[in-house]
Amino acid sequence: MRSLNIGATGMLAQQLNVEVISNNIANMNTTGYKRQRAEFNDLLYQNLRRVGSTSSDTGTVVPTGVQLGLGVKPAAVYRITEQGNISITDNPLDVAINGEGYFTIELPSGETGYTRAGAFQLSPNGDVVTPDGYVIQPGITIPINATSISINASGEVSVDIDGQVAPQVVGNIELATFPNPAGLDAIGDNTFLQTAASGQATVAAPASTGTGSLLQGALETSNVNVVSEITNLITAQRAYEMNSKVIQSSDEMMQSVVQLR
Repeated sequence: MRSLNIGATGMLAQQLNVEVISNNIANMNTTGYKRQRAEFNDLLYQNLRRVGSTSSDTGTVVPTGVQLGLGVKPAAVYRITEQGNISITDNPLDVAINGEGYFTIELPSGETGYTRAGAFQLSPNGDVVTPDGYVIQPGITIPINATSISINASGEVSVDIDGQVAPQVVGNIELATFPNPAGLDAIGDNTFLQTAASGQATVAAPASTGTGSLLQGALETSNVNVVSEITNLITAQRAYEMNSKVIQSSDEMMQSVVQLR
């Protein structure tokens, strides 16, 4: 009986859906997190009577035929890269991106990583790094005698030095953009890697064509909408229950057949 297998594919699909939703809810307070959405495709169809086949010697054509679907399968878990809310922190090393782009960081493996989380800190050498100690690219070093740090919308980093009147520019933060940011490979720690699906990174100054501007003393929160996620969770739960009901009904039908005398 096909309905047993069809119901099983539906339950597995909704289980994946719930896992994606639960990950969104778990990361609702993760800086720069982008919510995900599960996408599904229907499986192959079995043709019991093919559409368009001839039904008589005179050439009459079957208008619809009989096609039986075999269930559902996961197609993709899509990352929605829309802008998250901006939360003011007043920390001079917190930087939010308002618009498109990713901060570029150097990973311990030598690879280049990308992140939206701008909760930066200083290393013992004065380098601007991520909470995991990864240096942002291009590297920026804050002098030990700096009294304040200023980061403008276009990424220029300047510091006030005790005894100097004019601010000293110590570097520039750059942003990377991609043709398909949803194709980036998430490796955890708010970090992504470039892939063939994402396309080649284009690095440019913030507030230039195609890149967002920077806001110092603020962080981008996740773009998870809790109300929508709870609604989706309830829908997925009900869909799971209905698929389990399909299996239960199919089992009862098979039991009736077995009990026939």
